[in-house]
Amino acid sequence: MRTLVLLVCLILSFGAKADDANQQIRVLLQTQVKAWNSGDIESFMEAFWADPRLRFISRGKVRYGWQSAYEAYLRNYPDRDAMGRLSFNIELIDLLNADQAIVVGRWQLVRKDDQPNGIFTLVLQRFDGGWRIIHDHTS
Repeated sequence: MRTLVLLVCLILSFGAKADDANQQIRVLLQTQVKAWNSGDIESFMEAFWADPRLRFISRGKVRYGWQSAYEAYLRNYPDRDAMGRLSFNIELIDLLNADQAIVVGRWQLVRKDDQPNGIFTLVLQRFDGGWRIIHDHTS
């Protein structure tokens, strides 16, 4: 009986931690949207792991490293008109363990002449400074 009580306590504890992680990840992504919609790509990039091992896959290319991803954003979105207004629709946050998660969602930009949109899969890692995107595959 004692083992069962301990098991239930562990499950409830993990559930509470999973809820906290889920909320922290949602806040991180909402902060990204706010930064983007303010025209602040540098703040948008704070959600990404600032490391040469960051992987970013988009437009048929694989980029490695925070700097490479940042430069691609600056090149592809040189001004507020190109940036448009961003929104995310998070479809899934799957906590793999206490420190890693996968997020699947949809993105959309609303711009003067078009409304590009697509799907993304993110792998996030919890570091001492909080959750960061370590792998981004956006189509």
